[in-house]
Amino acid sequence: MTTFLEHHPVSQALAATLFTWAVTAAGAAIVFLTKNVDNRLMDSMLGFAAGVMTAASFWSLLAPGIAMAEQMGQIPWLTAAVGFMGGGIFMRLIDKFLPHLHPGLEMEKKEGIKTSLQRSTLLVLAITLHNIPEGLAVGVAFGAVAAGLPAATIGGAIALAIGIGLQNFPEGAAVALPLRREGMSRGKSFFLGQLSGMVEPIAAVAGALFVLQLQSILPFALCFAAGAMIFVVVEELIPESQRQYENIDLATMATMMGFTLMMILDVALS
Repeated sequence: MTTFLEHHPVSQALAATLFTWAVTAAGAAIVFLTKNVDNRLMDSMLGFAAGVMTAASFWSLLAPGIAMAEQMGQIPWLTAAVGFMGGGIFMRLIDKFLPHLHPGLEMEKKEGIKTSLQRSTLLVLAITLHNIPEGLAVGVAFGAVAAGLPAATIGGAIALAIGIGLQNFPEGAAVALPLRREGMSRGKSFFLGQLSGMVEPIAAVAGALFVLQLQSILPFALCFAAGAMIFVVVEELIPESQRQYENIDLATMATMMGFTLMMILDVALS
């Protein structure tokens, strides 16, 4: 029986993001226990997720991308800048055109092109938008390991998957709980909550396949994934975690804790 480390990078990326999807489902499953979660707890979880993604963007993606660019004879700062900004622009374009509604907002504040989609669908699309760069990041990280360059390690890729899995819990809850409060059944609320995580394995496989075919763009792809994740943190997670003024300090400390934990995971496992 083969071990995880002996599998093809695409299979590793798929397995890792099936784990992150499962954690999203675990977060959505909270609807079977309650309709409500204390605002302080939810804001803390979202802040924690922001910290994890920020740390992962640097230690697991941007820093290895810069090191890899140097090893491959590229101009490191140029590769990093173009890739990082490219990821942010890519997410801004998706954000502009994909219909979605962030949790906790009224229908009048939906974003993207005009649509008649229901609120439940728009909520799922909002978290799906969030999960695209996460899945892409994991796929690119595992694909980069196959290049055999010192900057990319299997431990770092695993740390990234663990970190993203940890912060997926509040994402599943952030979709399922509002739907449950609006009167939707527990089963359907759970189904739609976990559905938002389905895009991660798809994005991971696509990302891994892409960089395996074009290894020369690996540094750019890592920095691109970092930029996409930072866009989500700044545009969505931090504002949502600090919407309640009285919880700002708590959410900020949770962000610090998430950053610290991801930093420890990446440094310890890389």
